[in-house]
Amino acid sequence: MKWVRKLYDWVLSWAESPYGAWALFFLAFAESSFFPIPPDALLIALALGSREKSFRFAAITALGSVLGAIFGYAIGHFLWWNAPGEFSSIAHFFYNNIPGFDEKVFFDVKALYDKWNFWIVFTAGFTPIPYKVFTISGGAFAVNFPMFLLASIVSRSARFFLVAGLIWKFGEPIREFIDKYFDWLALLFTVLLIGGFFVINYAL
Repeated sequence: MKWVRKLYDWVLSWAESPYGAWALFFLAFAESSFFPIPPDALLIALALGSREKSFRFAAITALGSVLGAIFGYAIGHFLWWNAPGEFSSIAHFFYNNIPGFDEKVFFDVKALYDKWNFWIVFTAGFTPIPYKVFTISGGAFAVNFPMFLLASIVSRSARFFLVAGLIWKFGEPIREFIDKYFDWLALLFTVLLIGGFFVINYAL
């Protein structure tokens, strides 16, 4: 969609601004609750422009994203229902205007929370799965907040520090690789990590 591409270009334009770090923080915050463009693109651009600050940019992104996750949780917890089972106008706004967010997805996420708990938050935070769906749904279904916060901190920090670390180590040559394969590698890493814990659990 053309509007998504324009939005993506607008995000990247902040890399040339003296306010790039602030834009990165607010983008990471917004992406955790409603904004459609992930902050990785701006993180990569800023880190390439100043490799010695790569990990600082990763920390800014992780902080903004976790605070945004708390905000998304609060939206779900306090603003999602008019009454039990009755969606609010805020909920209908999200269903009608936020790409990838609809009632079916919302209830599918509840089933995932019921089954996987910590791991589904971690997976959503680390992989290309839309994180905002899980932050808002987590609040709406009142999932355990300390668990939600811990999974968010671990997954979001791991994702952004991994990106920053690759840029710091390899610079420009790694950019195309990240753009092309990072989401798949993140998904594979998560599957292997969760699989490893299951193996340990059943072996003991």
